This record gives sequence, C-alpha cells and structure tokens, in this order.
Amino acid sequence: MDARQLNETAKAMVAGDKGLLAMDESTPTANKRFAAIGIPQNEETRRAYRDMIVTAPGLGDSLNGAILVDETIRQQTRAGVPFAKALEKVGIIPGIKVDAGAKPMAAHPNEKITQGLDGLRERLAEYVKLGARFAKWRAVITIGDGIPSEGCLEANALILALYAALCQEAGLVPIVEPEVLMDGDHTMERCAEVTEQTLHTVFAQLVAQRVLLEGMILKPNMVVPGLKCPRQNSNEEIADATVHCLLRTVPAAVPGVAFLSGGQSGELASARLSAMNARFKGRLPWGLAFSFARAIQEPAMTIWHGEDANVPAAQKALVHRARCNVAARRGEYSPAMEKQ
Repeated sequence: MDARQLNETAKAMVAGDKGLLAMDESTPTANKRFAAIGIPQNEETRRAYRDMIVTAPGLGDSLNGAILVDETIRQQTRAGVPFAKALEKVGIIPGIKVDAGAKPMAAHPNEKITQGLDGLRERLAEYVKLGARFAKWRAVITIGDGIPSEGCLEANALILALYAALCQEAGLVPIVEPEVLMDGDHTMERCAEVTEQTLHTVFAQLVAQRVLLEGMILKPNMVVPGLKCPRQNSNEEIADATVHCLLRTVPAAVPGVAFLSGGQSGELASARLSAMNARFKGRLPWGLAFSFARAIQEPAMTIWHGEDANVPAAQKALVHRARCNVAARRGEYSPAMEKQ
C-alpha cells in the first residue's frame, strides 16, 4: 500500500469546488430507467448513453471523478477510446463500483446485506489494469419498526471495512458508502440518530481493519426526513443536522465527504449541499462535495431519449446540472440557476 499516493488521489477526488459523478447504475437499474421513458434496453444503448456523458464538452470543469461499472469500464467511446482513458484525458479520475448489490439479510427481516467480497482481490487487480484509481461499495440501511438492528449495522460495517482494506492493498482509494435510506415516514431527528449510529459503527470497523483514513472518501446520506414524513424540514435545518452528525462521527483525517443524492431531486440535493457549505464554510476539517447520480443525469437522460440528434442538448443539460453542484460547493447555488 502506497499511503502517499492514496492520500493524494483521495484529496484530488474532492479538490476545489468539484465533485464526483456516479454513472454506476447496474444493468437492471439502467434498463429500468430506460424503460420508464421508452429507451431501448440493451448493451449498445447503455454504451451510447455513457458515451454521451463521457464526451460532454466541459464536463471536466465540474468533476474530479466518475464512477463506472464493470460493463462500462470495458467499453469504448464511439471514437474507439476506452471510457477510463477518455475520462482521464479531460481530467476526470475513473473509478469503479465493485459491490454485487444488497440482498435480503438472513434472520433479519426487512434488512439487507451487501455482497461481493468473493474474488474481490482479483477483480480489483484487473480494474487497476483497466484504468480505475478508486472504487465504491454501497451498504443499505433501512429505518423501520425495530430496525436497523445492531446485527445489520455491524455486518455491513465490517464488510465495508474489509472492502476498503482490499482496495487500499490494490492501490485504489475506497469510497465507503453507508446509505441510510429515505424510504418511510421517519423524522429528520430519527434519521440523524440512525446515521450517527451507522457512522460510528462503520468507522470503528475501518479502524479495526487498519484502513488508512487519509486514503478514503466517505459517501453518506444527508440527514433528511423520510419521504412520507408529514414534516419536511427546511434546507437550513437539514444542513445543520447533517453537518452536526458528521462532526460527531467522521474523523478529521478523512479528506472529504461526497454526499449521495439518495432519490432527492437535482434541485433539492444542490440546495441542501449549498446550505451546508454556506453555513459552515471554513469551519470543517473535510470538504463537503457531491457524488450524485440521478441528481445530475436525470434531465440529460430524458432529453437524450436514445436519439443521436439529441446528444448536444442532453450534454448541455448534463454539464449545467454539474455546474449547479459546483456552485453548491461554494455555497452559492440558487434555484434561479436552473433557468439559465
């Protein structure tokens, strides 16, 4: 493990006012989103869609990194350039999602465990050869009656830590993603309680497994009320609750926090990230960045609709949403930007 290189890459992933693009939807998820708006579901269409993203002019001005999937890191742009190399050419660090998805957890009703550790060391070595410089693993935590259980939290935290240690052994910066889901009617306060418990558990396991904190990135949820909660808190309340939770749980050694959007609209995710950076600028030990998927891609996917003629307009929409999140990192995002 090269600690210096890992630290440099981790810092580069959250440097300046840029963030990360999560273009790592699994094949079933990508097909589901295509089907919802009438786009054909096949490998070539998925390749063409990701080609539209990777070749968008100016995208590198807003992004430090992009997370790929196994299918995409093996594919090429229309010009015959491997996607990982095409990203690097515009200053975007290529990464790779390596988990095998969240599955029902035995003896824990309504809870999930993420799979994919089998053969991971060998897969990571291959991804390094294909150009990846960081990786991502997502754990899923559900809030409900009597859950999350301690068993679920401990198991997912251990697996996240084992994954992170293997990544660093291979020279890859691990993105550690313990996502407390927005599903349900829980309050913001309940989300804060579960998120704090989750992060305490995750970092305890990261330390136990000797993961270099300076060579990783945390990708957490924002502290928000459930989608069905009668009271939806203000952006300022969410900003305060989220940052206070992170200050109690995330060691200062971690270079950066790159939030997931978790089903929030692009506008809402940007507004909440902007509120955090505006209210806490210069007061935090780590940068607050973004690692959004739908919150950046959704308008572009709708415009593109699988048609080559729509690529320029779709790319313009994609770059615009990425720029909105650069403004959010500065604490300067406003809804008026969406009309520009």
